[in-house]
Amino acid sequence: MRLLFAGTPQVAVPSLRALLDSPHDVVAVLTRPDARVGRGRTVVASPVAQLARDAGIETLTPPRPSEPAFLQRLRELDIDCAPVVAYGGLIPPTALELPRHGWVNLHFSLLPAWRGAAPVQHAVLAGDEITGACTFLLEEGLDTGPIFGAVTEPIASSDTSGDLLERLSHSGATLLAATMDGIAAGRLVAQPQSPDAVSHAPKLAVEDARVDWTSPGQRVDRLVRACTPAPGAWTTFRGERIKVSPVVPEPTASGSRGTAAGRLGAGQIEVDKSTVRVGTATVPVTLGLVQPAGKRPMPAGDWARGVRPGPDEALV
Repeated sequence: MRLLFAGTPQVAVPSLRALLDSPHDVVAVLTRPDARVGRGRTVVASPVAQLARDAGIETLTPPRPSEPAFLQRLRELDIDCAPVVAYGGLIPPTALELPRHGWVNLHFSLLPAWRGAAPVQHAVLAGDEITGACTFLLEEGLDTGPIFGAVTEPIASSDTSGDLLERLSHSGATLLAATMDGIAAGRLVAQPQSPDAVSHAPKLAVEDARVDWTSPGQRVDRLVRACTPAPGAWTTFRGERIKVSPVVPEPTASGSRGTAAGRLGAGQIEVDKSTVRVGTATVPVTLGLVQPAGKRPMPAGDWARGVRPGPDEALV
């Protein structure tokens, strides 16, 4: 089939590679325009654009895919199907109608669970034990289209969103290529999503990533892992914002809940050699990495030796 691949971030790169290695012909790539990044505000192409240009593939970067010039080029390309992975823009109805087999989206959840922009983060935050990826036919509704296929992936107790998304990007790439094969062969028929168990996964804003130390230790652990690497879990110390990377809750021994919670108040810091523990509503958690504003991440012990928290100081 003649394909237009739509995608932007690094998580979409394995899928583009898989399709480039497939029998299908990726004739063009749709990605977000080059953007300014970093302190130097350097103009940088998206990871998908970089791969497409290295492969000599036509790269389309309209500010919006509803622009007449893009729609005209899409007609000229005579596309059979348009696989999509984290493109980052809304595909208008006029564009949805053009490929013969439509636009097929790779979504990183088991739909209808976690429809929306941040399915992996919400799966970690909710404490799900299993997630996955699925391919579905894109339509005007938010992740509501019929499903072609799915793969599952267990969520480990230590998984961050970054860890999980990295694995799903590769298993999902295999699924997407297989979906293209099945559509081309005429053996795949998309099945409607179940109306039951629908849940939503809106994008997590920076404010959503603030750690509430009055929450149970398990909840703090899930929030930090869900927000790693982005948007980055954070708290404040002496009025300054600091980011914290994955934490480790202490095991809850039978009958110890009250003792553990009472030993350290919510947010209270306890330093023991290289270990930094912080109180929650239940068991304390051990900090991993700490990143003060404008500095690189550092082991929590190094951070504590530098700031020397007093016995009554706390993270807020």
